[in-house]
Amino acid sequence: MRRWFLALLACIALPAAAQTFPDRPIRIIVPVNPGGGTDIFARALQEIIGNSLGQPIIVENRPGASGTIGVQQVVEARPDGHTLGFVWNTPITSAPHTLGTRYTIQSIAPVFQVGYSPFALCARPDFPATDLTSMIAAIRARPNTYTWGNEGLGGVMHLGVERILRQLGLQMTTVPFQGAGQTLPAFLGGHITFFGGSLVGAMPAVRAGTARCYFLTTVGGSPAAPEGSGVGSLGLPEMAITIWWGMIAPQGIPADRMAKLTETFTTAARTPRFLEVMQAQGATRELLVGDAMGRAMRAEYDALGEVARSLGLQKQ
Repeated sequence: MRRWFLALLACIALPAAAQTFPDRPIRIIVPVNPGGGTDIFARALQEIIGNSLGQPIIVENRPGASGTIGVQQVVEARPDGHTLGFVWNTPITSAPHTLGTRYTIQSIAPVFQVGYSPFALCARPDFPATDLTSMIAAIRARPNTYTWGNEGLGGVMHLGVERILRQLGLQMTTVPFQGAGQTLPAFLGGHITFFGGSLVGAMPAVRAGTARCYFLTTVGGSPAAPEGSGVGSLGLPEMAITIWWGMIAPQGIPADRMAKLTETFTTAARTPRFLEVMQAQGATRELLVGDAMGRAMRAEYDALGEVARSLGLQKQ
């Protein structure tokens, strides 16, 4: 009788225990080194949420292989809601084409996208241009003379900008780096002609007056770079490409847990405090949640796959 009673108590207690989430710290894997926009935004969300979920949130940097190492850890994690990833788009929409990743876009559950920033090509003040039109004219007049740095061969910026350059008939030499932490010093030191990267990465030089970002890859311009123009001014709005940031998860997280995570993190992302963080980095807040983020991911994935094939960078 006593054994039956204890078993009954265990059955009653099970649903309550199962509903306790999270029951340990939540880990956010950030697949880049500390200090860049991806890391800054992830840690801002961490600080805003604090311990409101009843458990601490831990940000772990897992850089390497254009972010694919960290993303692989996310998709292989147990789908219980305790492991998430905060990423930018390269390891999601371009690296699977150009690096031959073990995961696919179907392996990734989109949670939400927080916003975006243009990629930019920025010149030093002594470059013979005053706007995008004169910058293009200078490049066209001296084909294969100038160099531009980017976030890495086969990354979102490389593929997106190369597509635009080809459409415009501009010929420059691509120099790959591993993020703005390498590209910006090379640009400021005169080792490459143009800084290429997110506008977020260029902001220290823009504020110091040592970079003028004439070429923006959004359709329109940006208040953070008032001298710049977007590809819409060139009649190429369909070729716009941005760096965006968002949260992903492994596939298979129970719906109630995913809903709780989504509500908590998107509420934090909508706060004035988070908006200030994004604006300070020259980024635009734009939330895409769940399926909306997933559709945008897949559209960009397909478009960049075509570019990778045209450049001979597609890996099986």
